[in-house]
Amino acid sequence: MNQMTYSMAQRIEPIAAQLAEGPVGLLRFAQLAGRNMLEVIPIETVRQTYMRGPLNIHYICDPEIVTELLVGEGRAFPKAKFTKDIIGSAVGNGLILSEGEKWRQQRHRYSPLFAARNLPRLSAYFAETGIEIGRSLADNPGPVDFVQVAPAATLANISRVMFSGTVDVTSEQIRRGLLTYFEYISKISLFDVMGLPKWLPRKKWLRSMAPVTTMRDLARHVIEARRAEKRPEPLDFLDLLIEAVDNDFEDLETTVDNLLTFVVAGHETSANAIAWGFYLLSLDPDTQERIRQEVLSVRPEGPIGFDDVQAMPLLHSHVQETLRLYPSAAFFARDADKDVEVKGIHFKTGDALFFPVYSLHRNEVLWDAPAQYRPERFLDVAPPRGQYIPFGDGPRICIGAQYALTEIKILMASVLREVRIAPSSVPVPRPVLTFTMRPGGPLVLDVAPV
Repeated sequence: MNQMTYSMAQRIEPIAAQLAEGPVGLLRFAQLAGRNMLEVIPIETVRQTYMRGPLNIHYICDPEIVTELLVGEGRAFPKAKFTKDIIGSAVGNGLILSEGEKWRQQRHRYSPLFAARNLPRLSAYFAETGIEIGRSLADNPGPVDFVQVAPAATLANISRVMFSGTVDVTSEQIRRGLLTYFEYISKISLFDVMGLPKWLPRKKWLRSMAPVTTMRDLARHVIEARRAEKRPEPLDFLDLLIEAVDNDFEDLETTVDNLLTFVVAGHETSANAIAWGFYLLSLDPDTQERIRQEVLSVRPEGPIGFDDVQAMPLLHSHVQETLRLYPSAAFFARDADKDVEVKGIHFKTGDALFFPVYSLHRNEVLWDAPAQYRPERFLDVAPPRGQYIPFGDGPRICIGAQYALTEIKILMASVLREVRIAPSSVPVPRPVLTFTMRPGGPLVLDVAPV
């Protein structure tokens, strides 16, 4: 692809988040963070690679410091306390939040589930969903809210690969349970952001924790029912999970924690990337058509498989650029549990290390035209380590990164074979970051059959 090929794409500057343009005090920080974490991230973080925040906060966008704190000297720093407070009630002490030896055991136990050898089997379920979504959109052209379509697709995949085959649990039960569960965990408590004691009641507790307990009960039942089947060989993700924990004993409640952890990570993050990805393609019909032709040249009809998307470099670069501009995990934090010095900066025990991934991916010091959609920047080029971390880095890099990328690419490729995506007259919402970074309202695009 030459420079001229992307002349139109280089002029495209899609919707951006509203970052903080002035000082944000602690109380205001807590109030805003509960509604949209992006609004408390200083705008300076896209213009410089390190800045000191109030109190003991460090904002880190320097790739070398990022790498040292995630991969090197700080690789064992624990997740920030407020992160655990925010999502602990939903995902328990599973892989996301566990620390130390408990985390190492779980990581070792579950890593084989996401190995490349299992992805072709799981891809068949993604392809089935992709065909259904593509045909549905082609049969119902016009304005479509992709904030609804994308989660419906990833929810269908979860039902197929994690909760299928239990005769007394219907797909509708799973769908309703997951929807209320995701709605519950997306509500961030002001008290959690402020780090107040866990015994202080949270507003959402008063509404009831039924979405969490219901989903845990459902997950527990599905695990026990599937284990009782004693299938001779694993057919889906749940079979693989049960095989892993049966071979390396784990108590049932921790298995429930991890099943729900994988559900959360596999639904919200992929759905957001798919919605933003179609939005970007709507802005650039030339790139959209090139990707469509790439898909048709590899798999003109039928289910799109794991090996197929490995032969689609344009689609892959588009997904990478989507995750640069709109990383679902747009912010994460660690608590320093020892003193370290990196590039002359002292990080003391108890300091809060903030990694604003959104700002890192749009940093003016690091990227050429960072606010613009330029998928060609990822064609046969890998950014320096620590500069592009949509799935984190180091020992705690997202265990399901390849799973997510495969799901996103198969779903997008399946849809692009069937429909063209164009902007609509409905204003595009800014990104909002609570549990993940998502569109702050309906993302309505026009679809038409190919």
